Amino acid sequence: MLSTRQLRYFEALSRHLHFGRAAKECAVTQPALSMQIREMEDMLGVRLVERGQGGVRLTVVGEEAAARARGVLAALGDMERTIRDRGHLLEGRLRLGVIASIAPYLLPRLLPEMARRYPGVEIALRESQTDQLVADLAHGDLDLVVLSLPVEHPALETLALFDDPFFLAVPEASDAFPEELASADRILADDLLLLEDGHCFRDQALNVCRKVDEKRLRRFGASSLSTLAQLVANGQGVTLLPEMFVSSEGGRIPRVRLLPFPDPVPTRTIGLVWRRTLPFRDDVDAVAAMVKACRPGG
Repeated sequence: MLSTRQLRYFEALSRHLHFGRAAKECAVTQPALSMQIREMEDMLGVRLVERGQGGVRLTVVGEEAAARARGVLAALGDMERTIRDRGHLLEGRLRLGVIASIAPYLLPRLLPEMARRYPGVEIALRESQTDQLVADLAHGDLDLVVLSLPVEHPALETLALFDDPFFLAVPEASDAFPEELASADRILADDLLLLEDGHCFRDQALNVCRKVDEKRLRRFGASSLSTLAQLVANGQGVTLLPEMFVSSEGGRIPRVRLLPFPDPVPTRTIGLVWRRTLPFRDDVDAVAAMVKACRPGG
């Protein structure tokens, strides 16, 4: 039977694709790690990695084995935490991930509320983009993630919490949008300001502006919604902003007109994501309730 040590070594190698770096992470020598991988391959009767002068590559079987190893290790970690924390996620260390287009507007309300209700919880925060947070969650490095749905992953469960409507932000002095309601059809690629690649909000904005020719979009991508708002205020273009951001700004942004969309209003769905093996369902529901209660503008 495979050992958890072999699974841990192989999972590290699958991420680093380098024996030396994987061995360093696992705090063992490179020959010791390599020997465990060889024994694992011999036991299974297949080659999991291709070794060559150009580095290490996973075989097709190795890719599947790596995914299963991550799931097994995550499940073992959840079992360990269940026993150690006696079935209560909110009495131990909660590793919480939040995407960057939500964190600045939700966390200032959420963190004090969690501390008030659950003074024994120690919150370890990670703010990043969706793909990285989902990978960290599936690997067992996070417990819960607040992000924009949908998320499709066989090891994860999701819960929709609330919808976050979009506004069209245009320069206050602009006469390109004289109407009181936004029109996605009038947004030009040359004017549209977006977050940089990797942010799910960028994809959501493009989904609203379906007629925009993506090949004509500007190469510049902002790293935050605040940057987008300031660019609009200074006449550099137009953008979409979620209600969470608008509410955090008091409902108005200097030198910017915020135009609501007509029905059906485009929105993003904010949700909570966790591993299927995480046993703290009551605590998951408690966090979900707090996130909904702490929604800016809610």
